[in-house]
Amino acid sequence: MKGQSGWSYSPYRPFLTETGDLYVCRIAPTENSIHIEWLDTKEDEYNVFVRRRGAEFFDMAGKTRANEFDITGLDQKTDYEFFVSSKCGKSLIRLARCGVSVGTTVNYLHPDDTAYSFSGRYLCSPSLLRLPDGILLASMDVYAPGAPQNLTLIFRSEDNGETWHYSCELMPCFWGKMFLHNRKIYMLACSTEYGDLLIGCSEDGGRSFSSPVTLLRGSNGKDGNVGVHKNPQNIIRYNDRIYETLEWGSWKNKEYYHAAMVMSCNEDDDLLSPESWHFTPPLKYDSRWEGTAPDGEKGCIEGTLCIDKGGRLMNLMRYQTEEKKVLAFCVNESDADAPLSFSHAIDFPANLSKFMIKFDTVSNKYYSVASKRIDSPKTRRNLLSLLSSPDLEKWDTVCDIIDKRYDDMNKIGFQYVDFEIEGEDIIFLCRTAINGAHSFHDSNYSTFHRIKNFRKL
Repeated sequence: MKGQSGWSYSPYRPFLTETGDLYVCRIAPTENSIHIEWLDTKEDEYNVFVRRRGAEFFDMAGKTRANEFDITGLDQKTDYEFFVSSKCGKSLIRLARCGVSVGTTVNYLHPDDTAYSFSGRYLCSPSLLRLPDGILLASMDVYAPGAPQNLTLIFRSEDNGETWHYSCELMPCFWGKMFLHNRKIYMLACSTEYGDLLIGCSEDGGRSFSSPVTLLRGSNGKDGNVGVHKNPQNIIRYNDRIYETLEWGSWKNKEYYHAAMVMSCNEDDDLLSPESWHFTPPLKYDSRWEGTAPDGEKGCIEGTLCIDKGGRLMNLMRYQTEEKKVLAFCVNESDADAPLSFSHAIDFPANLSKFMIKFDTVSNKYYSVASKRIDSPKTRRNLLSLLSSPDLEKWDTVCDIIDKRYDDMNKIGFQYVDFEIEGEDIIFLCRTAINGAHSFHDSNYSTFHRIKNFRKL
């Protein structure tokens, strides 16, 4: 057996872990059916079997020569077990729950499905990227509290998000963000929660990635150890440099929690060279900053970079307070090694979940697609809204996109949206918990959406 030093797999098969002879790489349940896709082994025929969860026997759902199949005629709000077999063997028994979801399902993972238990059981960290040839890429990692949290799945669409198919997976890769630079696809990620900061690239449209380079050493984040924290956020190009946000700390470390940082490099530098990147010193939260909240002792996390109307590069950060506000920091664009400086607090109605902000050059406004908070009925992350601002200071609700505020806010969530402005539309990828999710936070879907003619709303 030879050693492995790669990053991308199709699929990743951990040692001493049962992964099946056939690999079911994508699941997309609907109200009365389950679409499944598996890696093609060039067999003459595949057999698909299904049963209600816990039933004694599997029934033949059908035969196919393709490497995908629709199991139809199923009941709503019902769990099913299924597997695929051929002459070369069979897949793991997988799980799905039929029911009504939202948008277009890119991928689904039942909370009791153990196929990825070596990494986690829930889908997180949406990252969406449009390639120059029109193909869309969508990535998500597989996580669970206390689990290794180190696998990322990547899917592709060749028809503007109408249908999706498996591309590859990265190991180790967590909290990843894909972006384009000089016609190469880069993935910037952590090795695990609070782990090493990694970067690698793809030159074949996201079908495979180079071995990653370590840019910053972290920790495993367990037992209060501090390390790298990041989220899939805008890559900002400003004054011939590339910028991205990150933090240093952990939830369990009460001294640091998450200290704000920014990383940057020159656009002409080699992005795969650690020497190209500069990191600002971590800036710890200070309750003496003007405008901070009495209950904001856990500080900030998951910043998004923006260029304000005055031309300043700003980092607007999610703020852990019941008050609906975020904190803004200035980036020192003349000194890549200088720490961020606190600027001011901003009223913002979606501060308790990751949000992304983009500037629209057509309308001259800033936009965000985020989990809006309201007090009556009280929401958590079950109301997803389009927000806009003329100046990053005053935020208005353009419209509510997905409204489940009268449903169970403990089991439904629409969160961590990664979006792009494309012509008259906004497209976005959402971490979605619905239809039998473990909780609002522990998502079972990654869903793709389009907001048409958003400037007219």
